[in-house]
Amino acid sequence: MGALMHEFVTVFQAVLPVFILIGTGFVLRRLGWLTDVADTSLLRVTINVMIPCLAVDSLLGNPAAAVFGNVVWAPVVGFGTVGLGVAVGLLAAKWLPSAHPAGRRTFAFTVAVYNYGYIPLPLAVSLFDQATVAVLFVHNLGVELALWLFGLPLLTGLDPRRQWRKLLSPPVLAIVAAVLTNALGADRWIPAFAREAAHLLGQCAIPLGMLLIGATVADQLPALPWSKGFETVAAASLLRLGLLPLLFLGLGWLLPLSAELRRVVVLQAAMPAAVFPIVMARHYGGDVITALRVVVATTALSLLTMPGWIQMGLRWLTP
Repeated sequence: MGALMHEFVTVFQAVLPVFILIGTGFVLRRLGWLTDVADTSLLRVTINVMIPCLAVDSLLGNPAAAVFGNVVWAPVVGFGTVGLGVAVGLLAAKWLPSAHPAGRRTFAFTVAVYNYGYIPLPLAVSLFDQATVAVLFVHNLGVELALWLFGLPLLTGLDPRRQWRKLLSPPVLAIVAAVLTNALGADRWIPAFAREAAHLLGQCAIPLGMLLIGATVADQLPALPWSKGFETVAAASLLRLGLLPLLFLGLGWLLPLSAELRRVVVLQAAMPAAVFPIVMARHYGGDVITALRVVVATTALSLLTMPGWIQMGLRWLTP
């Protein structure tokens, strides 16, 4: 019992700084020190500069990113877990009594897309090693593909093939370029000063991203009619923080995955819903209120559920 409690406390201590950063962003927004005027430029710099630098810094010369099984299985697992979430979400949405068709589709999509970047990245760094961080980035290629392939039809009915350019984002291009560089053995040709610059910029990505998530939550909370939507919140929490983690861990146990990829599966299984579906719902005509309810509820509750799922997953999937 003492060993179990020690493991739980260790995981909880790794999770807590992430939520402290999110809470700091929330407070900064409420104080007016981090204004919404700055959001667009900060988000653009984070996504287009800092995250690609973090990906390059983590992947270049990392042996785990050159293992064929990781390069193949990691994106397949990322894509498949989002697809599984969409299927489960659509089935569950049929039983939501107050949801209209757009709300049901938005519910399914938001439940399916877990927070695959900002929260698991610092956890991978603090709990594991650079090999796991590298595999996490490769895994996220599959999530990015699923994000647009499933998200656009669900929210708009548009053919995702017409939006293929959105897949060519700077983070995706950086991950692909780094993996190819490793495969060709060209990583040793990159000057040390360039890699150090990428390292310094990459270290800014996680804290800034966490602050922006907290600020976004602070903006959206007043818009939520908390007197309604209990069914949505309850169903989303049970699926995203209950059933889907079990299914993810089951896949991790059944599939022939490396130790690093199993750790990634454990982290992603424990994640709440991602924030980006709120942006997509607003931009593509989805139900923004439903997306907000799912994201805010699962993010808040995950502080309690995340340590337990990570602890259980590590005991189950890693020797």
